[in-house]
Amino acid sequence: MKVLVIGSGAREHALAWRISQEAEVFASPGNPGISDIAPCFELPLLDITSHVELARKLAVDLVVVGPEDPLIMGLGDALRSAGITVFGPSGKAAWLEGSKAFCKEILQKAEAPTAQYKSFTSVVEARAYIDSCEANGWHVVVKASGAALGKGVTVCNSSEEAYEAVEKAMVEKIFGPAGETVVIEERIDGREFSLLTICSGDTIRSLPVARDYKRAQDNDEGPNTGGMGSFSPVGSISDDLVKECEDRIVRPSLAAMRAEGKPFNGLLFSGIMVKDAKLYCLEFNVRFGDPETQSVMPRLGKGFLECLIASAKEEPLPEIEILQKNTVSVVVASGGYPGSYDNGKEIHLSPMPSDVLLFHAGTANRDGKLITNGGRVLTVTATADTREAARAKAYEGVQNVCFEGMQYRSDIALTDSI
Repeated sequence: MKVLVIGSGAREHALAWRISQEAEVFASPGNPGISDIAPCFELPLLDITSHVELARKLAVDLVVVGPEDPLIMGLGDALRSAGITVFGPSGKAAWLEGSKAFCKEILQKAEAPTAQYKSFTSVVEARAYIDSCEANGWHVVVKASGAALGKGVTVCNSSEEAYEAVEKAMVEKIFGPAGETVVIEERIDGREFSLLTICSGDTIRSLPVARDYKRAQDNDEGPNTGGMGSFSPVGSISDDLVKECEDRIVRPSLAAMRAEGKPFNGLLFSGIMVKDAKLYCLEFNVRFGDPETQSVMPRLGKGFLECLIASAKEEPLPEIEILQKNTVSVVVASGGYPGSYDNGKEIHLSPMPSDVLLFHAGTANRDGKLITNGGRVLTVTATADTREAARAKAYEGVQNVCFEGMQYRSDIALTDSI
């Protein structure tokens, strides 16, 4: 069995690591960490034609696409048209993440619980809606409708903050075309978690629940990031609550997508909020979460690769063995992230403790040295029998990473609640 993993982040490193236990793995473009376990081909991530040619040349049995942008641009469609089996949705189905406005429309058609919202292409109308929400006693969340690397969401504490978020997205265009439309929705404060579900026709298999940490600094302060850490399992999320999410959110939304002529097969990421025992779906993504994947992969036993293949072929999904382990992942980032930061800082690594994995993201090799090459540089993931033990191991591993300006949160998995 040959599998090609598309992407270059810690998520793709974790996927390649897990799949390599059962198959021969290749990656594109990959990164220095992935190259230790799989040959890497440094193709431009969004070069659809070259990736189809690479998959043909390698004669792979399966392609697993990590990031959302190639999926939104139709890489899955191009591979399928070439007769290549691919895990990931069509370009039309990937619009669930490509447009938050479309995502909210699907949630409404599915009658799935979600926050009240409106979409805008006019700054004046957006500001007027913010004023009306303020008059009703609501705080709001402002979202760039397009994909913005996890940074297009602003949780606002005042109308002034909401005005500023609209201005940055629609006038300053800090997110480019992704911010031409904004979604403004009621802010719901509660317990948030991530549910990753493999989908194939009418069958679904949810992976272990994880919690991620979006804010840059301890105590959930600072700006939003792509994610600064995660842990799994989340003790306060019961199996019954997961089933309720599947029955009230995931399945109805898949049915709504089929009714739209955009059937979804692949990985559906549901961002869920729980408030006063009520569920709300905040968003869908169409790929594995990062850094949730780094915490989930070490907990998956038999059946995972078979599940990916079955989804890619739109066949019924087998069961996946869930290992009774606790995992904690801590992201080590460049100083200044998620704002401006400098690349090219030499990274010094000491051997990791037992049961600790190091997943590469923003790294590169230059003149025989490992250097920083992105905002989120590495993820340190530890596995243990308890959350407390996994947390201690993860932070022990972080101490074995050193580069100028490195930053990380010190409160990942500090408690088992969300």
